[in-house]
Amino acid sequence: MTCEETTNQALMRIAYLDCFSGISGDMFLGALVDAGITPKILEDAVAGLNIGASLKVSRVNRSGIEATKVDVLVEGPKERSAAVVHEAHSHHSHDVGSHRGSHHHEQGRGLNEIKKIIGAAKLAASAKHTAVAMFEKLGLAESKIHNVPVESVHFHEVGAVDAMVDIVCAAVGSEALGADEFVSSPLNVGGGTVECAHGAFPVPAPATVELLKGAPVYSSGIQAELVTPTGAAIVRTLAKRFEPFAAMTIEKTGYGAGSRDFAGHANVLRITVGTALEKNEGSRTTSASLETVSILEANLDDLNPQVFGYVMERLLEAGALDVFGTPVNMKKNRPGTLLTVLSKPESAENLAQIIFAETTTLGVRRREEKRQVLGRKWQTVSTHFGDVRIKIASMNGTVTSYAPEYEDCRRIAAEQRVPLKMVMQEALQEFLKTSK
Repeated sequence: MTCEETTNQALMRIAYLDCFSGISGDMFLGALVDAGITPKILEDAVAGLNIGASLKVSRVNRSGIEATKVDVLVEGPKERSAAVVHEAHSHHSHDVGSHRGSHHHEQGRGLNEIKKIIGAAKLAASAKHTAVAMFEKLGLAESKIHNVPVESVHFHEVGAVDAMVDIVCAAVGSEALGADEFVSSPLNVGGGTVECAHGAFPVPAPATVELLKGAPVYSSGIQAELVTPTGAAIVRTLAKRFEPFAAMTIEKTGYGAGSRDFAGHANVLRITVGTALEKNEGSRTTSASLETVSILEANLDDLNPQVFGYVMERLLEAGALDVFGTPVNMKKNRPGTLLTVLSKPESAENLAQIIFAETTTLGVRRREEKRQVLGRKWQTVSTHFGDVRIKIASMNGTVTSYAPEYEDCRRIAAEQRVPLKMVMQEALQEFLKTSK
């Protein structure tokens, strides 16, 4: 069997989010269940949090569309009363953001506390990582809006029990769906106003706007909040790109209901799962897709080289797609280094702040560019040293390159005190055996 044949037999599975009525935590969970995720998977995740919450799953009708509704039931009067206050002005009765009103001081939780709760839960490490990433996105949005360090942000209602359930279940459920990639449509944000902690504010709410930077949005004119901060954090964490309906062979669909039923508009989130098409109308589609990236640059001529290495590590840990330095001659013929950072548009602002904080530069140049990327996927191979992931790139359905994941091989070599090149060679040999 050739590498091409192997790739064709293991096509990428796509989960496409149709956000024509926005997205919220409860809608996303409902869509997952409707698409076949067993409610017990989510219920076990909630029980693992040990925060006094449970789920209620029901079938509802939204403007003629049968959909699944998932509600979070929370013990204690504070949470219930806050949910009622929120329901009065939002069509998602339990999804939360920075706009539930006067109860936020009672329910405020810091990011570190939320991380501890998630970290102590009986969940897969990958699901914990995804859930924490969603909360960190919310935290960064709130910190920028209120001009405070992210560590000191108290998540108002975002830290409430029901929001933790939404986000953790979204992380667990999306993993259980088994999709290699999430893709989203442009987001219908709605219109009108929403009650924030300090009064009315236009839809979308401030935190939602911050989270949706770089994403395509529009309003169909419906006077309601359709994308909530929690929904925005979920879609920005999971979706790798935003585009019209993805080319796929459809396997299944699911509809998750919002709380309100609008006349003439189905208030649901649709999720469609299928395998990516290798052919389109008789000709193969390219696996080299276009995406927008932000380029950040700064010229440095007075920075300790040891600090430069540290800055690179920090930027990569913070989500940079790539970081590199180029030797340059600067004014007065002084040797310097051009620092270049590639990032997703939504991460650029945070990365720029790191550059300012950690280097001596007084300015950071920023521009948006298009980059063409090959289709990529991971395959794990078993060696007698341990499991190693292989990164496989393809173009038009044909494998163009493959390589063992360096960090896997490095860790194994260090733990077992064997040469790194031996681990890498065996991983490649095992991959080639499975590709024949």
